[in-house]
Amino acid sequence: MDGIIEIVLFLVLLAIGVFAGRANERRHYRDLAEAEDALRDIAVSNRGNPEAGTFSSGTLVVGSVVIAEDFFKRVAAGLKSLVGGNLRGYETLLERGRREAIVRMKQEARRLGATLVVNVRLETASLAEDWSGRQPMFSAEFIAYGTALIRRA
Repeated sequence: MDGIIEIVLFLVLLAIGVFAGRANERRHYRDLAEAEDALRDIAVSNRGNPEAGTFSSGTLVVGSVVIAEDFFKRVAAGLKSLVGGNLRGYETLLERGRREAIVRMKQEARRLGATLVVNVRLETASLAEDWSGRQPMFSAEFIAYGTALIRRA
């Protein structure tokens, strides 16, 4: 009887985790969309060399974020890896990280009064370390950086 209670408790906690994780992810996507919309006037480009004399000298702007998987994503990825294929849960985690880093970079550019960020680069680093002998949680740092330019008056 105790084994059944433990299994039911595990399943209930797992279901709560699934719903809470999905709600958190949906909220993050909604917040990202709002922030991206509010920053739409700041253009970004992976190229440099805007029109000579149009912008003042540039300033480095950086946006970074660390995002970690939730327990359900880890379980789902483990099961999916048994048969192969895309790990959609991790793909959404990576997409959210990249978008959040760009938003933070654009927010810094806005604080400087910039309307354009050129030479934009994105970098990702895995922060998973196995210090305990257990399988580590997946987390990654996302960094977006570029040169913020302010239009001359």
